[in-house]
Amino acid sequence: MTEPERFELFDSSQTSLLDLVDNLLNQGVVITGDLVLGLAGVDLIYLRVSALLCAADRVLPLGKANSD
Repeated sequence: MTEPERFELFDSSQTSLLDLVDNLLNQGVVITGDLVLGLAGVDLIYLRVSALLCAADRVLPLGKANSD
């Protein structure tokens, strides 16, 4: 069995939390979650939440990010 490929965010182990956040925002992160509320074993409300976190220049067209 082969080992799966590892994705490394940093080149060295001497990195800070700020470097991690900066790298994640430059590449983009999608966060998803599910919430089910029920009563007596009956599901009443199902909520799915998704959030995209990334730098503004990754989402906006080229002219919009630098116009302000």
